Amino acid sequence: MILVTGATGLVGSYLLFELLRAGEPVRALLHNRNSLIHTRQIFNSLGTDAETLINQVEWVEGDVLDYFSLLDAMKGVQKVYHCAAIVSFDPRDRNQMMKVNVDGTANVVNAALEAGIEKLCHVSSIASLGRTENSNIIDEKSQFRTSAYNSMYSLSKFAGEREVWRGTAEGLKAVIVNPSVILGYGNPDKGSTKLFQTIYRNSLFYGQGVNGFVDVQDVARVMVGLMESRVVNERFVVSAGDFSYRDIFTMIAKAYGKEEPRYPVPAFALDIVWRLEWLRSKLTGRRPLITRETARTSKGNFSYNTAKLHCTLNYVYTPMEKTISRTCRLIMEDIEKSRKGNS
Repeated sequence: MILVTGATGLVGSYLLFELLRAGEPVRALLHNRNSLIHTRQIFNSLGTDAETLINQVEWVEGDVLDYFSLLDAMKGVQKVYHCAAIVSFDPRDRNQMMKVNVDGTANVVNAALEAGIEKLCHVSSIASLGRTENSNIIDEKSQFRTSAYNSMYSLSKFAGEREVWRGTAEGLKAVIVNPSVILGYGNPDKGSTKLFQTIYRNSLFYGQGVNGFVDVQDVARVMVGLMESRVVNERFVVSAGDFSYRDIFTMIAKAYGKEEPRYPVPAFALDIVWRLEWLRSKLTGRRPLITRETARTSKGNFSYNTAKLHCTLNYVYTPMEKTISRTCRLIMEDIEKSRKGNS
């Protein structure tokens, strides 16, 4: 039996699909039943009958912050995929994000040790590897250093990883994946899908930085590959390549049939925009479209070395153009359905 935490999130949903398609028995920790709507949408987008797949999963109520619910969920389980996490750059989420990403991971590790789990896969992030203004190529050996380019999210994922390493010192077998910016079709209000929505509304501007990007399906498949391998107590950068934000925004605009971005956003303008967004958020209670942390990251130029994963799995990534084309098509289909439903 396999247990998946965060199973209704972006990575978790695609991971469920991969495991179920392989005929694996899967149990999933369910914190919020309403989040199943996005898992259904993802399953349907993959050309499957969502209800059939969802009914194949053994759903158990639980929370990574509830240690005893984790112990109950791990009964009879051999492998655990820990995908549950909060990804946010909004200062209002910091306390809860630290609890879930750090304390929640500590609970998963401790429960796995107590339950005698054979192997754990922890979903971390390239953000946990540490970034500075003068970063060279970042890989698995990079050491986290305090820097303005490292957000509270970065710190939470770094601290979460330390809980996993602590678990390995106590006898747990684990692998850690460090994905770059994950792109794919999913909840339009969370993660990278918000980027697609933003460019759909305005495609003329672009950030001047460079970052790593990867297809969500590739992340899920790499996780399964590493869990089925003999590799233990290692971490792996998972990234299809380094792309400028202009290149990514251009591919998205083309897929939407919109005008390509033409205007770079200068650093001083980003500093003005995040402050205006902070004020708007304070006055309206709505989430800011850009924060000080995201503005800072969008100006950085970060490169990642994925040679370790290539040598281990010889994995071939999905071309980014294909990922973006598929995601844009599915989003446009949703927009069209919404229009018809309102007409």
